[in-house]
Amino acid sequence: MKIVASLLFALLLVLQLQLWFGAHGVFQLWSMQNTIEGNQQRNQELSERNEALHAQVQELKEGKEALEDRARSQLGFIKDGETFYRVIPEQN
Repeated sequence: MKIVASLLFALLLVLQLQLWFGAHGVFQLWSMQNTIEGNQQRNQELSERNEALHAQVQELKEGKEALEDRARSQLGFIKDGETFYRVIPEQN
């Protein structure tokens, strides 16, 4: 009877080790869950960024005013007849 109990205890020990530290064990599961959560968060951020970029593209395609505003702010374009003043702050 002691041999059977010892074998069962050894089997239980091996199964517990496999459960906790094996290739498909609990620690591996927790690690994969953390990775999945990180990837889902990154995907959400990228989706929001893509939506914002898509909205900008649509705005530039549809509206001449948006294109003009962008050309003025980023490229420094001015209309005919306008006077451009550039204010340079003092350097200490």
